[in-house]
Amino acid sequence: MGNDHAGGAAYEDLYPYYAELCALSELRKKPGCGVSLQSGRGGHALLYLNGVQRDGDARRLRLVTQNPAAHGAGISVNSHYSNANWIAIEGRDFLWRGALAADEPVTPETYARTQAAAKAQGVLDGIIFHKSFFAAKPAAMSDEDYMYEISTATDYALQFGRDSFCARIPLDRPRMEALITYLNAINEPYRRGKAYHWNLFNDNCVHVARNALAAAGVWKPWPTGQFFALAAFHFPVPKNAIVDLWRRGNDLPLDDAQALYEDEAARDALLNHGALPTAPGALARRVPAIAANEIYDVSKLKLIFYDNPVWSPYRPHLRRMFTAPYSTDLHANLVHFAARYEQARHRPRPRRMTGARESFQFHYEAHLARAAASTSALLARLEHAA
Repeated sequence: MGNDHAGGAAYEDLYPYYAELCALSELRKKPGCGVSLQSGRGGHALLYLNGVQRDGDARRLRLVTQNPAAHGAGISVNSHYSNANWIAIEGRDFLWRGALAADEPVTPETYARTQAAAKAQGVLDGIIFHKSFFAAKPAAMSDEDYMYEISTATDYALQFGRDSFCARIPLDRPRMEALITYLNAINEPYRRGKAYHWNLFNDNCVHVARNALAAAGVWKPWPTGQFFALAAFHFPVPKNAIVDLWRRGNDLPLDDAQALYEDEAARDALLNHGALPTAPGALARRVPAIAANEIYDVSKLKLIFYDNPVWSPYRPHLRRMFTAPYSTDLHANLVHFAARYEQARHRPRPRRMTGARESFQFHYEAHLARAAASTSALLARLEHAA
């Protein structure tokens, strides 16, 4: 993906393990360009994990321990699948740009080349689609070609037809292992033969990403299997989720131990993982659809929030995500957090604490000391590399 401020070699060198949740806009295929496709304005979500690989097939992951910075996979949940809750697509560049070279346009030739590359990589090897999705398949097209056609710009080559808005959060090895363990566990029944049925309100692409991140101590899990009438009024959607993740990575009050203690997920993360969700490296980035495009209509792509458009709390946070220097630039982010840790470490210690609260304070102060030292070291490495 090049040397964007939120990514590039410098970021992976400092944070070889990280999770990036992306909200993808609607999708609109141009008429006469293969199978007709159009999606809703609610968009799609994809979870990218750096430092992981597919383990045997597309429905299982493993942690990379040798040179993890160079490896990664996107986790896509799709209503097409009947024998998988999610599949993994390897290669960050392929995930976004398919087989395109830098600045190459989307043409019938590059579109076909990318689908051929996806087949060669085995993106959908072993994956079965529900029969209902073949109703629109042209008679002259094979089932395999049709599967790769309707997966383009949704499971791989995302920039071919969608804008992406992403929030990234670094993870250490144990937390990434916990995340992988969760994802492998939820796919296991479908690898054994159970049929998967996607559900907007109780088991959509955001449920999977949010609950995988919950396994890594980022926040509380989002319940699935709720009563329909309840779930229909409160279910996760892509654009809301990336704002939530960015805020979780940036907005916890690092200088307020009591507030962190009262946040159950933050408290558990600190006690069980020795880390807090809010930490250096939680960045945002935008990835626009490829404008030079003969296959997809990428003009004015929509991606909506699921809340009130007049007094929504999400819009000002989204603006801050992409305007605050510490949110999009790694160096500014490290400087910002170094100052926050310094401020937090000089805040007066509470006078009266007992039991669990006193134990938490000990872990909190130890974390601040470690995090401040780590941030200073990372900042020095980044400045030396520059």
